[in-house]
Amino acid sequence: MASIKQRIEKLLTQMSLDEKISQLGSCWMYELQTKGKIDEKKVAARLGNGIGQITRVAGASTYDPVSAARVVNRLQKYLLEETRLGIPAIVHEECCSGAMVLGGSMYPQMIGLASTFRPALAKAMTTAIRQQLLAIGARHALAPVLDIARDSRWGRVEETFGEDPLLVSHFGSAYIEGLQGESLADGVMATGKHFIGHSNSQGGLNCAPVHMGYQEVYEMFLPPFQAAIRDAGLATIMNAYPELDGVVVAASRQVLTDMLRGELGFDGLLVSDYEAIAMIHNFHFAAADESTAASLALAAGIDVELPTTVCYGDPLKSALDEGKITMDMIDHSLSRHLQKKFELGLFENPYVDEGSVLDFFETDENRSLARQIAHESMVLLKNDGVLPLEKKTKSLAVIGPNADEGRNQLGDYTYAAMMEMMAFIPVEDSSFIDMDEAEIARHDIQITTILEGIQAAVSSNTEVRYARGCDNLDPDTSGFAQAIKIAQEADVVILVLGDRSGMTPLCTSGETRDSADLLLPGVQQDLAEAILDTAKKVVVVLVNGRPYAIPQIEERAHAILEAWLPGEEGGTAVADVLFGEVNPGGKLPITFPRSVGQLPLYYNRKPSGTRSHWYGDYVSETTNPLFPFGHGLSYTSFAYSELSISQEKVKAGDVSEISLRVKNTGPVAGDEVVQLYVHDEFASTPRPVKELKGYVRLSLHPGEERTVVFRLMADQLAFYDNDLKLVLEPGPVQIMLGSSSEDIRLNSRIEIVGKDRTPVKRRVLHCPVTIE
Repeated sequence: MASIKQRIEKLLTQMSLDEKISQLGSCWMYELQTKGKIDEKKVAARLGNGIGQITRVAGASTYDPVSAARVVNRLQKYLLEETRLGIPAIVHEECCSGAMVLGGSMYPQMIGLASTFRPALAKAMTTAIRQQLLAIGARHALAPVLDIARDSRWGRVEETFGEDPLLVSHFGSAYIEGLQGESLADGVMATGKHFIGHSNSQGGLNCAPVHMGYQEVYEMFLPPFQAAIRDAGLATIMNAYPELDGVVVAASRQVLTDMLRGELGFDGLLVSDYEAIAMIHNFHFAAADESTAASLALAAGIDVELPTTVCYGDPLKSALDEGKITMDMIDHSLSRHLQKKFELGLFENPYVDEGSVLDFFETDENRSLARQIAHESMVLLKNDGVLPLEKKTKSLAVIGPNADEGRNQLGDYTYAAMMEMMAFIPVEDSSFIDMDEAEIARHDIQITTILEGIQAAVSSNTEVRYARGCDNLDPDTSGFAQAIKIAQEADVVILVLGDRSGMTPLCTSGETRDSADLLLPGVQQDLAEAILDTAKKVVVVLVNGRPYAIPQIEERAHAILEAWLPGEEGGTAVADVLFGEVNPGGKLPITFPRSVGQLPLYYNRKPSGTRSHWYGDYVSETTNPLFPFGHGLSYTSFAYSELSISQEKVKAGDVSEISLRVKNTGPVAGDEVVQLYVHDEFASTPRPVKELKGYVRLSLHPGEERTVVFRLMADQLAFYDNDLKLVLEPGPVQIMLGSSSEDIRLNSRIEIVGKDRTPVKRRVLHCPVTIE
């Protein structure tokens, strides 16, 4: 049998220019439809020369899973049997927190997943997502987001795994491993995004310029991509939208070829973020026309244009005619795309079994996993003893815009949110014309709201009253009176506040929904203050996509539970935590500021960061965060003791075992996340005051004590110097172990020995840990 390389070379000799260029492009599902039904004339017109990818067969339509599988089979059959060369298409879908299809499971959003500090849950989640995507014929997924979230104003913070490069690396790699499986022949290609710097934009605004030097890029923003490429075998990468240091990333060969392929060794497929190539011309104004934009993007290294062909069609042909690009450049990108089609096995197995599709949707296992992740993602930010609540509490008032709104428990890249987006931006002859809402509801996933979860958890003698109070964003306060009335009469108020995630103007978090103030959206802050003024006891539950600056609420509320965007089982999970069925054990993967003026604010700051020389604080307030990275309380307590370090002087290649004892000293079983931080005290380049190098989540019964052993490799302490070389420098390094980045329980020191700095070949992003 011929090798993949030989098969590609043969195809290249057979393909016309139009057929080649078609493989570098894509089309929306709705471009092949008329009023929601496949239009054979449109199919022939758009797919006659073949196509590289088809965008969101399920995610941009009202097809249920079986119908989506049927349509994918139909389109693949056309491509294989009706086009000259019979090249199948790659169907891609979104899957940030679940397969974004009608009836797809909806897990907690990524920021909540990261709060579990258990990357294995990411792999379990994407293993389930892979099964759903494979069932409908989707072989390319546009996730995970590997951006480092350092600015909470940015609407896409919710899609990230937080602010720490090590944590993001671990969760990103686990996510990719579950999605891609053992091999692409049985997997779904993951897409690492956005390369690079997208999250560090000016003013926290989506796609705004990134003002950041390359030393910071290498130190803080590259690690997740390094891990994804080297350790997880990442198949595809998507470019970042903004300009970085004055150059549009989508047009930067330095970033997308020299750095990505040359230095990081990426040999997979590079796809454009949606409309990113056209944006070189019409958003950044770095190209006079679409032809120039196409030539810049292809030369930079972007192989495929998504979500539809704009620049990689006739404009690319014009660029070729004008000598801006060469045929070799086209063939190079085309070969990479064909390589993935062969690796996926699409030429041999282009079709899916329509009869078994529903075996993978809405299963007991999927719902159980959604509940487990939601349970472990809950972060108890504050508790003065009011939690856990008694199930026999006489009266409860459940108040807030997110208390009985299942839609608001979902992230921005979920089917419900995308339906709103597609309806908001109508497309001529799209599949959303004459939408049958009843039919959609019949297939949609069921969501347990927080109110429903509470009602199911309490005793039959407990009175539960509900008032919405206000909307997420609307300024209307007419609902305040009823909310205040039931709050005054209740023994405990459960105030459920936060976001509606999505991309329309009614949404408060998600892509393009950036915040200027980090106050709770709309009049929710006013509602909270009114309730706090009158209620006996107030428990605040945050259902949100970003950290909000809520010092007044933190000061006055009796307890605060961070639930993030907890997905389909979020209501049950929140109730289980509130009433003590589950002991919260999640930790914050991102810092909570006191005000927007503190931003950017993150725990791994440089020594001169978050301090004004010489007074330290701002004129108006402290520089300290409201809640630090790694913070999270429990219904029990944990004691740390007996720190021991096996090797206190280390050099390149050495490993030092750092051990400690952790004991549950409280009354109930619980989880603790033990966190290992280091600080290189003196270096040629100022080092962060703390860097997370290891962590482990362990479960302990009351009185139970275990030994935790971290195997810290000396090479893990290497950093990029001013010449962007990875080096290990001699000198003292602080060792800190604790329950958060601020709650350090044990301290010690090791020393890197040697006369000179030592070059390190591989960046180490994993610290093995055992529990004895």
